[in-house]
Amino acid sequence: MLRTHRFITVLYFLLIPFSVFSQSAPSFRIVPLGVLGGIDESNLSAYMIAATGTNNYVCMDAGTLHYGIQQTVDNKVFSIPTEQVLRQYIKGYCISHAHLDHIAGLIINSPDDTAKNIYGLASTLQTIKTHYFTWDSWANFADDGEAPALKKYHYQILTPDSIIPIKNTGMTVQAFPLSHSNLTSTAFLVNSNDVYILYLGDTGADDIEKSHNLHKLWQAVAPLVKSKKLKAIMIETSFPDEQPDKTLFGHLTPHWLMAEMDDLAALTGTDALKGFNVIITHLKPPQTSIYKIKLQLFNENKLNLNLIYPQQGEAIDL
Repeated sequence: MLRTHRFITVLYFLLIPFSVFSQSAPSFRIVPLGVLGGIDESNLSAYMIAATGTNNYVCMDAGTLHYGIQQTVDNKVFSIPTEQVLRQYIKGYCISHAHLDHIAGLIINSPDDTAKNIYGLASTLQTIKTHYFTWDSWANFADDGEAPALKKYHYQILTPDSIIPIKNTGMTVQAFPLSHSNLTSTAFLVNSNDVYILYLGDTGADDIEKSHNLHKLWQAVAPLVKSKKLKAIMIETSFPDEQPDKTLFGHLTPHWLMAEMDDLAALTGTDALKGFNVIITHLKPPQTSIYKIKLQLFNENKLNLNLIYPQQGEAIDL
């Protein structure tokens, strides 16, 4: 009987999308435009984030834009047309790294977009400038790089440990470097009225990447976790545990995610993480792998984190 009950519980957990409600007054609204990694070009990493009660959003990565916004309109998250959400509500983009599944939507939608900032580390912005916004590959919609520059977007370089205002949002952002195989990815710590959201682009575990980047990040945010000022960590889990370490290519599995959460718990104490919101991003298809990842995370969640699986086009209030 116990085994049957557990099977039913796990099956419900895996198959039924759920809404997330904050027990306290929400501080942020997160609107996922794309939630997966991998081959589905209609559902790639992109998350609109705004202070509650405003429509002044920054978009964390931009793998999918138009189709994702259309889902939000269909789901009545927004009551204005798709094109207006793109042009009016998204005030800027924080790009974690320049892989196509994190930037394709920005490039494709650039002709119809409005003037705004693109925030990122210098290495990320350099790739965008020299590989995407050029006249051989698309057009230069930015204000720097190959001539003629159309001057729609402004590159705002983020320097680690510096806190920069996100123009037209009332929020600020701080960047932290992450190790992602052969390049540097980014974590963005967003602040609104002394309350925070932490978004991580693609990252591998410190032990696999031979890095201390995640540990340094956990050291930086541990005081915010303990003071309950950090509302959530948005972090990837791309592969199930069966994926060999040598072929992770700068990504996490449930095992490695929980190892990193244990590292954070060593800094905060385990009680501080009980019920803490961890939003799981960048799950890679096929669906059988996604089921495995969710089941493994369920079984390995010894810290009793509140694991949240965002759904494209459905808002999360935290």
